[in-house]
Amino acid sequence: MKPKFELTKQEKEKLVGAIQGYFEKERDEQIGDLAAMLVLEFFMEELAPVFYNKGVEDSHAHMTEKLDDIFEIQK
Repeated sequence: MKPKFELTKQEKEKLVGAIQGYFEKERDEQIGDLAAMLVLEFFMEELAPVFYNKGVEDSHAHMTEKLDDIFEIQK
């Protein structure tokens, strides 16, 4: 399945490096570029939408609260 958003080549390289660094530091494993790219694609497909939706919900709640504050001043 194709990710729902695109990253630049530089962004992908940076994230692949971060994933490789994590595996080396935390798991004492070295993984190649392909394995790190597959982990990145999994995160993008399965996890990123959850965090994105949570951010949208949090932003909506915050903006609703602020608008309620503004309308309360008018009363």
